[in-house]
Amino acid sequence: MSRPTVLIADDSLVVRAVVRSGLEAEGYVVTEAVDGTAALQHCRQQPPDIVLLDIEMPGLDGYEVLAALKADPELVDIPVVFLTSRSGMDDVVAGLRGGAHDYLKKPFEAPELLARVASAVHVKKLQDALHERNAELDRMSRTDALTGLYNRRHLDDELRRSHEDARRHDAPLCLLLLDIDHFKNVNDTYGHPAGDLVLGAFAQRLREQLRAGDIAGRWGGEEFLIIMPRTDPAGAFEVAERIRTCTGATPVTSVDGHVMKVTVSGGLACGPGDTADAAVHLADTSLYQAKAAGRNQIVAATLTNLT
Repeated sequence: MSRPTVLIADDSLVVRAVVRSGLEAEGYVVTEAVDGTAALQHCRQQPPDIVLLDIEMPGLDGYEVLAALKADPELVDIPVVFLTSRSGMDDVVAGLRGGAHDYLKKPFEAPELLARVASAVHVKKLQDALHERNAELDRMSRTDALTGLYNRRHLDDELRRSHEDARRHDAPLCLLLLDIDHFKNVNDTYGHPAGDLVLGAFAQRLREQLRAGDIAGRWGGEEFLIIMPRTDPAGAFEVAERIRTCTGATPVTSVDGHVMKVTVSGGLACGPGDTADAAVHLADTSLYQAKAAGRNQIVAATLTNLT
């Protein structure tokens, strides 16, 4: 595990030297700033785990640095411990109300400083762990467990966002709705584990053909949706054909040795169109036409207000 980093922001060379010596002896990585401006710049470039902050400094004072840190979403969780000779209750209250984690008056005893730093570092570790856990839960809530692609919830959000962006910037937007051909026969003939294997294999092939900026996920069952922002019909059709071709090129072999040929049909809607729902409906209609025409093909259609 990496050692916690502490930034000392104080215009006193003596104070910085004393604090650095004590913290480094306890295993902390210590950096210094001689004034408020330098402290804020350092936090933005290399965020520390904790800031020991003097109040009275040249340029930005401690309160101003604290306010800037709490106003920055990337820095708001860094614990700040004021280290100052101001001892009035108003000063303490102002610092704590401004978001400071703690307040230590000069002169201070080394054990007290180390205890307060350790407490702040512990809080930071808990906050970081909570953020990581929340991010993981959010990722899981937006991911299809079987294929590892995005799920319907995330696709709905991205679809609305991409459609609004296309309308706002008068840009093209293409949607590709894909359906694995005769998927029910795979489940009925070889069992659901074989069907899951086919879904996973198709998802991997789909992933390999996506471009940067494309958004793909499982729309439901054996249907998959690919959102292609700022993509014209020709470019979108090329992507669709690559996916279709690579899907049919290599059969999928089940765990018990059954070789299953997999093909996919697709409906491509080129817009953005008036609404995201209209674009999805057109892609679905085109997909139905592809299946009715014999499957293993892409049918493309254009919404009337394509720019």
